[in-house]
Amino acid sequence: MTKCRGCGAVLQSIDRTKPGYTPKEGSDYCQRCFRLIHYDDLTVSMKTGIDPDTVFAEAEALDAAVLYVCDLFDFESGMIPGLQRKIGGKDIVLACTKRDLLPQTVSHDKIARFVFGRLKEYGLSIRELVLVSGTTKEGVEEVRQAVRKISNGRPVVVMGRANSGKSTLLNALTGKAVLTSSRYPGTTLEFNELEADGITYIDTPGIEISKSMIMAVPEEALKTILPVRTVKPKVFQIHEDQTFSVGGMARVDVSCATAATVTWYLSDSVYLHRSKTRDAEELWQRQYGKLLVPVPMNNDFTVRTFRKDEEKNDVSIDGLGWCCISGDASVVTVRVPKDVNVTFRKAML
Repeated sequence: MTKCRGCGAVLQSIDRTKPGYTPKEGSDYCQRCFRLIHYDDLTVSMKTGIDPDTVFAEAEALDAAVLYVCDLFDFESGMIPGLQRKIGGKDIVLACTKRDLLPQTVSHDKIARFVFGRLKEYGLSIRELVLVSGTTKEGVEEVRQAVRKISNGRPVVVMGRANSGKSTLLNALTGKAVLTSSRYPGTTLEFNELEADGITYIDTPGIEISKSMIMAVPEEALKTILPVRTVKPKVFQIHEDQTFSVGGMARVDVSCATAATVTWYLSDSVYLHRSKTRDAEELWQRQYGKLLVPVPMNNDFTVRTFRKDEEKNDVSIDGLGWCCISGDASVVTVRVPKDVNVTFRKAML
């Protein structure tokens, strides 16, 4: 039984619509991985269908430490309630990837304080925290040292939500671009072992991100919503009720009596439209799918309302980004596709 080096699927030459298909005997990679690596071409979508409970059960059964990988830009998506219980209380090193997407003017210490505050909210205890930058590979050596410290000769299971950067980090740790990495969720399909510096790493399928905008939009829209370079904050001063339409994916109404500041952290490719709240519904109806794009696959939206309770609050939309609201804003109303998670939190930055 030969496995694809990129995604871990068993190689087969029978059904081109199934994982592991390759038309060429003796291939190291399935056709899906080959197309992703060389052409960024998704031939088979696997963003659903990988059972997370199976992944947790297999990881729990192993005598191993855990390297948990979380996308710092999309932090709330990466948190899994009850994670420690699901993996049998194993020792965890938390690697927060994509540090390079956040402004470099923000200190590591400030980001770390935010992370530990959120971990306390989620009830997750870790042994080590490392911030990792994908472009510069900053933090990779620190991850290597941290896992060596807690593994004590045991394997290290690498886990995280789909699209968290697991495969990219593992390629950096091993010094070889062996695993397939892409923007598409569901890239890794099976448990996949790699050896590096005397450590056995076990890559696992990404845990499905079912409540994310990544799942709500067509896969071709991922090029728009997922940032690939440092995000430039978009700052708005407001003096009355204002609405921000994030393409046709989300709408945020900010109630403001005197003066407030709204700072958005999104991919540069995402279209952000500001309007007076009293005009927002008419604009949404008239421009949805035209000026306001991309739009989700299912146009069933839900509305959530929050009351600002800190000097600075973030409205974080899983898989899309967030805005930070400061000043004299009182109520924030968020419209997103049904099942997309919204977190109202103390500000990250």
